[in-house]
Amino acid sequence: MTYHTTMSRLRQLDSRFERIFGTLLGLGPLRLHRFGHDHDHDEPASDVEADVLAEVRERAGDVHERLSHEHDVFAVELAGSTGGGKTMLIERLIERADEGERIGVVVGDVTGEDDAERLRAHGVAVENINTGRECHLDPMVVAEALDGFDLEELDTLYIENVGNMVCPADFPLGANRRVLVVSTTEGDDVVRKHPMLVQTADVVVVNKVDLADAVGTSVERIRSDVGAVSPETPMLEIAAKTGQGIDGVVDVLDESRTEHHSHRTAPPHHGDDTESNHTGDSGH
Repeated sequence: MTYHTTMSRLRQLDSRFERIFGTLLGLGPLRLHRFGHDHDHDEPASDVEADVLAEVRERAGDVHERLSHEHDVFAVELAGSTGGGKTMLIERLIERADEGERIGVVVGDVTGEDDAERLRAHGVAVENINTGRECHLDPMVVAEALDGFDLEELDTLYIENVGNMVCPADFPLGANRRVLVVSTTEGDDVVRKHPMLVQTADVVVVNKVDLADAVGTSVERIRSDVGAVSPETPMLEIAAKTGQGIDGVVDVLDESRTEHHSHRTAPPHHGDDTESNHTGDSGH
């Protein structure tokens, strides 16, 4: 998918959405990344925020419906800074996949296909999105990327967001789970500096723990900050290059996958249409 194609699709957002989104500075986290779960909000949304939530969620809800309900694809978004290790973590997850598991990956980068080529080398289907000046993926461009897959032939879809610790927080993509990858090379204040994205994550993965001492980073300080910013969010420690801790990530995602299948196959309760309404947030 080229820069021009992506930008053409982005311009289809109506001018009203562009105006209201431009007023969001200072509004607090929009905890919207994950679908199929319902949680109470601590504070009522302002009219502007509610308009933005509805606009973004409608598009992400369509992606979730298409993946999770129509094709039974378990989707995991990976967010985090450039160089934090998102691509390598996906590589390790592919290597540890069950035999016969059919995997696809959507890769978001400002330009180039470096990460996409790395992942294609593992024999999985990959769609690359170059966003140009945009610092995040959004559900519209993800929906277009899905056209490049035969979704009936996928069990799992990884969505690697553009490397950024700010912009993705406000843009749910319709995935079942969001994994936030931070690394010790970013310093031990990375969580405190980016609380909004941490609050939207289902799990925080701290990568490159084997380098923590060398770069003077306290992993315990990161853990403490995660607990302060988002107390219910679990944190895992890994070194993706060596494989340390990857099995723990696999276990967490397998548990989430089981929940996904259980929720999808459970008989509906009267008056409870939680997943199809897509009204949930992370709850963190």
